[in-house]
Amino acid sequence: MRCIPHWACVFSCRLDLKPHVFLVAEETYRNVESQIPPVNQSVIVSGESGAGKTWTSRCLMTFYATVAASSSVPKGSITAEKIEKRVLDSNPVMEAFGNACTLRNSNSSRFGKYIQLQLNRSQLLTGASIQTFLLEKTRVAYQAPQERNFHIFYQVAKGATEVERLEWSLPRGATFSWLPNSEKSLEEDNFDVTRKAMSHLGIDSSMQNNVFKILAGLLHLGNVGFCESEDESQPCTLEAHAKDSAKTASRLLAVPQERLVDVLSFRRITAGKQRQEFKKACPKAESGMRRDCLAKVVYAKLFDWLVAVINANIYADPSGWSNFIGLLDVYGFESFPENHLEQLCINYANEKLQQHFVSHFLKAQQEEYALEGFEWSFINYQDNQSCLDAIEGSPVSIFSLLNEECRLNRPSNTGQLQTRIEVALSDNRCVSQDRFWKEPNFIVSHYAGNVCYRVEGMVEKNKDPVPPELVLLLQRSQDPLLQELFPADASRSGEDNVKAQTKPAVVTVVSKFKASLEQLMEILHSTSPHYIRCIKPNAECEAALFRQEEVLRQLEACGIVETVSISAAGFPVRMSFGSFLERYKVLKKPQKPNSRAEKHQENGFAPVRGNGWKAEASSEEEEEVRNILWQTCEEHETRANPAYCGKTKVFMTNAMLDLLEGRRMGVFSEAAFCVQRFWRRFKRRREAERSRSALIIQSGVRSWLARKRFQKCRKAAAVVQRAWKRWKAKRDAKAAEELDDADAGGTFLGASLPAKRSRQGASFRFWPLGLLPSMVPSGPGSFRQSLTLLNCLRVLQNNSPDAGLWSRPSHGVTSVRAVPQGSIKFRCRKSPLLFADTQPDAYIVTGFNQILLDKRLSV
Repeated sequence: MRCIPHWACVFSCRLDLKPHVFLVAEETYRNVESQIPPVNQSVIVSGESGAGKTWTSRCLMTFYATVAASSSVPKGSITAEKIEKRVLDSNPVMEAFGNACTLRNSNSSRFGKYIQLQLNRSQLLTGASIQTFLLEKTRVAYQAPQERNFHIFYQVAKGATEVERLEWSLPRGATFSWLPNSEKSLEEDNFDVTRKAMSHLGIDSSMQNNVFKILAGLLHLGNVGFCESEDESQPCTLEAHAKDSAKTASRLLAVPQERLVDVLSFRRITAGKQRQEFKKACPKAESGMRRDCLAKVVYAKLFDWLVAVINANIYADPSGWSNFIGLLDVYGFESFPENHLEQLCINYANEKLQQHFVSHFLKAQQEEYALEGFEWSFINYQDNQSCLDAIEGSPVSIFSLLNEECRLNRPSNTGQLQTRIEVALSDNRCVSQDRFWKEPNFIVSHYAGNVCYRVEGMVEKNKDPVPPELVLLLQRSQDPLLQELFPADASRSGEDNVKAQTKPAVVTVVSKFKASLEQLMEILHSTSPHYIRCIKPNAECEAALFRQEEVLRQLEACGIVETVSISAAGFPVRMSFGSFLERYKVLKKPQKPNSRAEKHQENGFAPVRGNGWKAEASSEEEEEVRNILWQTCEEHETRANPAYCGKTKVFMTNAMLDLLEGRRMGVFSEAAFCVQRFWRRFKRRREAERSRSALIIQSGVRSWLARKRFQKCRKAAAVVQRAWKRWKAKRDAKAAEELDDADAGGTFLGASLPAKRSRQGASFRFWPLGLLPSMVPSGPGSFRQSLTLLNCLRVLQNNSPDAGLWSRPSHGVTSVRAVPQGSIKFRCRKSPLLFADTQPDAYIVTGFNQILLDKRLSV
């Protein structure tokens, strides 16, 4: 049975799988692992509004967070939470603050975002960063019919606790002007999910309450309405029910109520050389616009602060990551009954992405095939460059005319602006006008269809003016978060600040959006792009309902039909000869190319196609590339045409790339196995040598220790011998001295010895000096003392030449110091003498031991 390698199973499964979002994600991740330039990857998710782009991006992030998850928490991380969890938690927070329910989608992204997932050299997720584009902040103050505000407002209104409702003045059943269609329940109205995600991202509960308090203040600000003033010189008064709302809004925003009403009712005008300041009462419409402007600027600043906080908690140090995978989720193409500047910018972004797809895939690939000598018949496709020229072109375009109107110090005239657009872009077939509509308008033919835009309000939205009095009001707020969002300039006083802010803004909305979009396109051009097209099956957002006409329209609009044709006829993988050899030169085998060519021609397949089979290669690099391709096809018995060698590049199918990667992985596995074998052999030899060396060292140490031990014992024995000899000499001298004293005629224990008796012949051996039986009574005149004395005399008699004068015992040994007592205890240590523990016979009169005197048996 042949064992199939793991990589072969993986690649074969990839070829059998149907198109899926996870398959695209897997391909991008494998490209980063293979380090084939360009290493950095980008996944562009596009489609119409409601087609499922947000959900697709969420699935992609879940896939990458699972596949590239680190096994442990990164070193130096502040929190114990893993980076994958924090990256995923950024989704519900961004969707709550940036998504809303529209006519075409219940969870429509009202901003664009580019998420950069940062990977280290081991392809583990170490961090991320989020870049946002064009938040639709006008939705805070204006919602179209049947649409809703941002999700976060409904979450606060429905999910607040009773204590929070009391603090934020949000009673159940309360109505707010900026909270329409609140009776509609959506899956996104989950306040607990948003709170938990914010906690994981490092936003504590106190800061969360501060954010929600400001949002509640904006809801109350929306209920502040004005009455029309009868006199133009007098300010508009608040409506009857708006006074409580103004009071609550000022309390939640931590600004004085009088000051809040004043900046909404009056506008300041600076005139004259001395720049004197005057206050002019605002009409009802202008007061409402200033109220809406205040809400929009607060929400926009709050959204930017939230993105900065998220980036601070998920961003990794540049030294900790080397490559990235980018996910682009932008608002889909939109066409409503009334389209304004926001829809123009959104559709402009989709046009830029479509143009990137066209230039990268449809146009660049076909031109490259022609340059490399490939037999290619060009496939026609829809190029949207003329539409982009009408929107952003130079010197005259819709954006340039809007910016010019903003720079002019005059009130905007919608009719005049419409005329200028029509005259300036009369040669462009992508711009026209709906003459049956009374209001000023212009029509742009986008790649996805025609959209009619209203001219009214475009100039004001492009200026995005923020009255300086409103900014000064927010700078003087006592709320800590608002003070952070609107920092006061310490080097200027409040009045100087107002004067400085009265200067006309240089950067408009479309200019900022265009600059950020160009920066994004630079990133996309530097990476390897992958496209995911989301198709909306029906306009009613119903499940399991596919309308053929609508699906076909979207496929034709985004260029999928042409893409399929080019992909079927071309090669998706292109590599230069140098890059190919740098990666796959290890697959080359020393074989003759002519024999291989003949063998393949006999089998009826060839791995190279183009302008006929070239017998000879044009360069050595091409020859090596062709040899490697031949060997790969021969090894796997490929009977298709999976590759083509051009002039400077090699073109391959995905199947051929998988085969090459499989062979490369097999070669590396064999090399690794060979290295392992040699390494293990080296380790075993080294361990054996170390064992032999250790044995030699051990034997030497042991012999040295034995010699040292023997020398030490010999020295100790000599010391013992010398001590014993000294002790023996002292003992013999002491015994002799005691016996000499007894011979001198003294008394011994009260008994008198005859002086005439001679005891010169007595000899004593091993006399134990200082030993006294504990059982012998010490009282004078005792019977035992007398008996001891008699025994001593008997001993002396036996050793004396006049032994006949003494009475001899019949047998046994008698001690001169002890009386036979059976068991006798001595207060001394064990005797070191030989035979010290020898016991006398039972019939022998026992004494101390046998070594006190010489044993003499009676004759």
